[in-house]
Amino acid sequence: MQDIHVYSKSYCPFCKRAIELLKIKGVNFTLIDISEDNSLEEEMRHRSGRATVPQIFIGRFHIGGCDDLFALDEQGGLDPLLA
Repeated sequence: MQDIHVYSKSYCPFCKRAIELLKIKGVNFTLIDISEDNSLEEEMRHRSGRATVPQIFIGRFHIGGCDDLFALDEQGGLDPLLA
């Protein structure tokens, strides 16, 4: 299984949705809360090229945000990445 990193903010409803999907899938992931850490937010922006949360990485792949994660799942592409 590949490493999964989720950059999020504690008050973000989209983050909560994405995290819930990953929990349903039964995978372990590293949650990186950037709510109060500017250096982690900069790291996220550097890695993803985006300023919004969540930003999800599976292995070397940048999945994107919540909508991207759900779209990937609906297209059948998420489970192979998680395997």
